[in-house]
Amino acid sequence: MSDALAAPSSVALPAPLSPFRPFYVLTKPKVVQLIVFCAVIGMLLAVPGVPTQAEALRAVAACAGIWLVAGAAAAFNCLIEQGIDARMKRTAWRPTARGDLSLRQTLLFSGLLCGLGMAILALWVNALTMWLTLATFVGYAVVYTVVLKPLTPQNIVIGGASGAMPPVLGWAAMRGEVGPEALMLCLIIFLWTPPHFWALALYRVEDYAKAGLPMLPVTHGNAFTRLHVLLYTLVLLAGTLLPFIYGMSGWLYLGSALTLGILFLVYAFRLWRRYSDALARKTFRFSIIYLMLLFAALLVDHYWKI
Repeated sequence: MSDALAAPSSVALPAPLSPFRPFYVLTKPKVVQLIVFCAVIGMLLAVPGVPTQAEALRAVAACAGIWLVAGAAAAFNCLIEQGIDARMKRTAWRPTARGDLSLRQTLLFSGLLCGLGMAILALWVNALTMWLTLATFVGYAVVYTVVLKPLTPQNIVIGGASGAMPPVLGWAAMRGEVGPEALMLCLIIFLWTPPHFWALALYRVEDYAKAGLPMLPVTHGNAFTRLHVLLYTLVLLAGTLLPFIYGMSGWLYLGSALTLGILFLVYAFRLWRRYSDALARKTFRFSIIYLMLLFAALLVDHYWKI
């Protein structure tokens, strides 16, 4: 999922209130909250009815483990991109970019969070969730951050696979397996990621160019990127219909998916026809609301049928 959620509006970061504040900021709390939210949706959808006490306790442990590993991945991302972050207005406030934390401190912190999260998942959830979460960590922190992001404008498309994993992790935590329902949720986030992130990249294009990152607006231009935002939004709308077609959800979800999808499509169409930074920013912000409401609709529909 996009780390753009973690960026404040200003560059300057106030002096830490405590020595622990930089470490907390390093975990990109807003991004991790969205990751855990999507994982919780996967957990609740995996349980046919109201979770039992044992299932609820397992879900809490899974949330804690996923939260810690996701925070570790975020910290490792900040470590690898320390130089890039320092050159970008959007990320210059991060503790690693400012020099508030050393390489050794950040690496030890990331390793500690990852190890603790993995231990929780192994001991109180199940091995499948532990290994899938570790694979997600490697996919984001290594494959995306180290390999894809600096090399190809399709970085967010290919790397989006790791960001789309939270519902799969949640499903595996409760079922001990990965079913087609979980993969459909994963596909929805995978298709959502490019228009979400490219909307951000459009109005932050100078930042990315300055940092030397080959984001799509930098390598292929504004018009090409806007067209792809529109096309991916169309594909996303089709993808969100799969839970209804498969029988995983009912009419309440279908109505919500169509309404939200059309609204997202209106934003993408307006962005394609007449660009402005303000509209790109609104599109980016709406995309976050869109995903949260879509998954909330899935959950409401799930319990509506019980």
